[in-house]
Amino acid sequence: MCLIDDSPEKIGKRVHNVKVLGPISNLERHLLDQSIRDIVIAMPSVTKGRQKEILDICAKVKCRVRILPDNLAFMKNGEKKSLWSNVRDIRIDELLAREMVSLDNSEIEKFLNNKVVLVTGGGGSIGSELCRQIAKANPKELIILDNYENNAYDIQQELVFKYKASLNLKVEIASVRDKEKLSIIFDKYRPNIVFHAAAYKHVPLMEACPEEAIRNNIFGTYNTVMTSHQYGVERFVFISTDKAVNPTNIMGASKRFCEMIIQSMKEKSKTEYVAVRFGNVLGSNGSVIPLFQKQIDMGGPVTITDKRVVRYFMTITEAVELVLHAGSMANSSEIYVLDMGEPVKIIDLAENLIRLSGYIPYKDIDIIEVGLRPGEKLYEEILMNNDGLLATANHKIFIESQESISQEDIQDRIDILTKALASKSSSEIKKAMKKVVNTYKDPDEVNRAISEYLSD
Repeated sequence: MCLIDDSPEKIGKRVHNVKVLGPISNLERHLLDQSIRDIVIAMPSVTKGRQKEILDICAKVKCRVRILPDNLAFMKNGEKKSLWSNVRDIRIDELLAREMVSLDNSEIEKFLNNKVVLVTGGGGSIGSELCRQIAKANPKELIILDNYENNAYDIQQELVFKYKASLNLKVEIASVRDKEKLSIIFDKYRPNIVFHAAAYKHVPLMEACPEEAIRNNIFGTYNTVMTSHQYGVERFVFISTDKAVNPTNIMGASKRFCEMIIQSMKEKSKTEYVAVRFGNVLGSNGSVIPLFQKQIDMGGPVTITDKRVVRYFMTITEAVELVLHAGSMANSSEIYVLDMGEPVKIIDLAENLIRLSGYIPYKDIDIIEVGLRPGEKLYEEILMNNDGLLATANHKIFIESQESISQEDIQDRIDILTKALASKSSSEIKKAMKKVVNTYKDPDEVNRAISEYLSD
């Protein structure tokens, strides 16, 4: 129907008798009297910030908005494809206007090249992406460890298909809870580098089953940390979360305890231990965004927990590059955190996703608040202490200063948790967690405080 461009040299001309209108800021006015159903953004080199501005303009009109990410894609590999076949729907990360963190991949390749690398939880969202990026760096051997065979099988087949015989790949079905099995695996492969991604991550499920968070997240991490020490692993990288900061749920508190385990290894082992902390990962298993998209496809309603909720977001690729970069620059027992920019309101994401799918929020597709789930808080934090940040070579990555903690102290706290588990009482287990993680607070208390702050 029309082309829209910012270039004064193009506005007013015709391409195949289709008029060029502009500028883009006037898009809403240009489309008033036209029966446009689809808008395609064909600007692959535009910055994330400018792309977000254009998406905001497009969201004002009732059209389905899609993107042509590479207008030369149809010419690649000598294939004759129509340009339209490369048009895709908007991805949620394109609504965030976050420029990707620039990382020195040469350092990552040097770090992983010709090393035996083991990834626990290697079939999960983060674990499988770790395996994909590690495989590119020509490791001597890559071992995927997971207790869920289907996920492990999927990433195994993907990597076998892509790399054929050039990648020395092994898969071990095992649980990090099983210290004896871990010892057998570590003795068999003698890994140089371990990425520990195995964990239960769903907040409401762990509120209902706190004993599983302790057995899997805390005891599993302790087993893997100590086995790495026993078998002389060079580097150990633990995947943490923003929910570990002043946690209001069992999952977050368990992750904070794991960070403390990492801290306790400082100068106690030749293995260098680090934790990498980041926010919500777009597209991961259990992410809210795929749920929104599914609900929109079904005609709504879209459900959100609370319209005041804000979260930090990043892509899986970006999160994993950060993990690998932190591993390559590791200083023992540090916690690396990423400058994730401004937090995002979940309701804004939901509204924009509805608009860019060609619908009007609250008219075509409703948005319903269903209330915060057990253990959730209105906001998440990345840092324990803003004053304790140390810069790194990358201006987007920082080290958070931590107080030292002894292994004896960790063992005492593990004993407290072990006794609580023996009680088989969820309330006793949660009481014990508050004893061993002193920053763990009741979600109602935290949410009440932030509600009062927001109302002021």
